[in-house]
Amino acid sequence: MSSVTTPVSNGSFNKHEDSDENTVKLQRKITLMNGVAIIVGTIVGSGIFVSPTGVYAGTKSVGLSIIIWCLSGVFSMLGALCYAELGTAVTRSGGDYAYIYVAFGPLGAFLMLWVSLLIIRPTTQAIVAITFAEYAAKPFFPECRPPENAIRLLAAVCLCLLTAINCLSVRWAMRIQSVFTYAKILALIAIIIFGIYHLGSGHTENFHNAFDGKYEISTIALSFYSGLFAFGGWNFLNFVTEELQDPYRNLPKAIWIALPTVTGIYVLANVAYFAVLSGVEIESSAAVALSFGMKMFNSVQWLVPIFVALSTFGGVNGILFTSSRLFLTGSQEGHLPDFLSFIHIKRNTPIPSLIFTCITSLVMLLISDVFELINYYGQILWLSSAASVVGMLWLRYKQPDLPRPIRVHTSIPILFLLCCAFIIIFPIPTQPWNTVIGLAITLSGIPVYYVCVKWKHKPEGYHSFLKNITKFVQKTMRVTNPKASATLAHS
Repeated sequence: MSSVTTPVSNGSFNKHEDSDENTVKLQRKITLMNGVAIIVGTIVGSGIFVSPTGVYAGTKSVGLSIIIWCLSGVFSMLGALCYAELGTAVTRSGGDYAYIYVAFGPLGAFLMLWVSLLIIRPTTQAIVAITFAEYAAKPFFPECRPPENAIRLLAAVCLCLLTAINCLSVRWAMRIQSVFTYAKILALIAIIIFGIYHLGSGHTENFHNAFDGKYEISTIALSFYSGLFAFGGWNFLNFVTEELQDPYRNLPKAIWIALPTVTGIYVLANVAYFAVLSGVEIESSAAVALSFGMKMFNSVQWLVPIFVALSTFGGVNGILFTSSRLFLTGSQEGHLPDFLSFIHIKRNTPIPSLIFTCITSLVMLLISDVFELINYYGQILWLSSAASVVGMLWLRYKQPDLPRPIRVHTSIPILFLLCCAFIIIFPIPTQPWNTVIGLAITLSGIPVYYVCVKWKHKPEGYHSFLKNITKFVQKTMRVTNPKASATLAHS
């Protein structure tokens, strides 16, 4: 879609870093603990407070539900280890987009970017923002659900506020991420302590016949969707590797700290839920944490929605931060308009990309059935993760001399791909239309790619229109193209 930039060769993703201090570019301001906070803060969003209902509904079994939570954590860990190799071999930001580009070329990468831009990122962000708004407003409406318009307005305020902070400073965005990560972990630790105390007091009736339930493969696969939705974000640090200090050391270290921590907390939180709530109560609850709070905390039950609101606020910040870097990288490769790759000349923040991310999420807030959209991309999301890991194996064959500071055992990506195949294929008989619609949305990007990216002889009016927008963005936001800045710095 760029009027100036042409897509670079497959090996280009490691060639964009410039050592010149005068170059305007993304700075390495993300520390190891910031990286841990991004992973934990993005994973621990609304999922652990609501997803236990979906996991139990598919299994009707306390024991099997807890096993699915354990396996979801192991599955996420396998994927994160594969992404550690990918993230240190292909050091550009962009995550799946960068890896698919290097391994399979621009068309596959564009389709991944297309789905992310159209549905995955804005929908996920809108859903987490709406969840934040619902819980933030709940203390003011104790007897009923907050008004729909009030929820969406508060969600929009959340998105705009966090976008403004991310535009102003990377450090402030990271401070918010760290503070709210600590808050949500404290909330979950409180749930775990009270739940385990309740269990230790002799309330073990909910664990009697724990492994009775449904064991159909298709429903178990659907239960994994809910569990893995709660673990969503395990690969988000890979979207900002250009800003991570010492990525070869800190990327895998952050993964090793964050994933086992989250898995342990999630499993213990579910044990606490089941200690207090029966299977019927969990299955009928729209928000398990709220039902837990109402039963355990009585007079201070209003604290639960506040802690969930804090959790989801940090989740919105993490998704916004990483999504903007994905669209920035896509613009640098000529798959999106040039101005989305521009960076503020003083603050070194990708302001146009951040604002674009915010606008697409605000549009999703206008769609009344936004929660239905999340079902359409579940399989596509895991298909893109599987494609990245297949790309990792392909790069080992295609580019054996590519530096790989981390190289995982081959059994890890193979096991991860088998798990991906399970959760992609087995739900198809249960929800065939979701599969068809997800594929249709993905394939609709092919004509867009050939018209907007591959077609080089576009009308002059098209180029003039993009140039005028680019000039307007540069003047109003005080941003510049980092590649142009690098050229000027060396001229």
